[in-house]
Amino acid sequence: MSDSTAIVHLIDDDAAILKALKRLLITVGHRVEAHQSAESFLERHDRNAPGCAIVDLGLPGMNGLDVQDILAAEHAQCPVIFLTGQADVPATVRAMKAGAVDFLTKPVDADSLLAAVSKALEIDAQARQANARRYTAERRLASLTPREREVFRCVVAGRLNKQIAAELGTVEKTVKVHRARMMEKMGVRTVADLVRLGSLAGA
Repeated sequence: MSDSTAIVHLIDDDAAILKALKRLLITVGHRVEAHQSAESFLERHDRNAPGCAIVDLGLPGMNGLDVQDILAAEHAQCPVIFLTGQADVPATVRAMKAGAVDFLTKPVDADSLLAAVSKALEIDAQARQANARRYTAERRLASLTPREREVFRCVVAGRLNKQIAAELGTVEKTVKVHRARMMEKMGVRTVADLVRLGSLAGA
């Protein structure tokens, strides 16, 4: 499920469209922020907050594709849904290749818009959960001492305690102590879990 604190950002220079879409989204329980320009959205948007953006492709000044490019350059987690007044195949292809959730034509069908928003918020929630897991893994890995890090590297490579001891120039009993501490700090009980956590941390 998507985060109940997620904000749906509406970016459109047409005040009537903003009002209508905001009313629709609020009616089904979404939190909404409306912006009449890309510049206003980019200035006010909290990059760390969950949510998504519904962006008019043909905004004056900075257009919808510019918004998508800036969000990507900033590594901002904000799935984008595009609205356009007319079909534009090249723009559609570019937007979808860049990760847009959907590309809808005005006047937009309410069911299609709501479905796209639900999909975008779910994508955002899943990405944030994955980032949180990765951050936890990285933090746990960073807590290891240099020796525990060496033992970690050997364990995920599939080496036995006896082999690790030989490689590190120590005794098996000492390896067991370092291994136990390393597993405790990493918060895992099995080698399989350790490998998965190490993969999340990019180790």
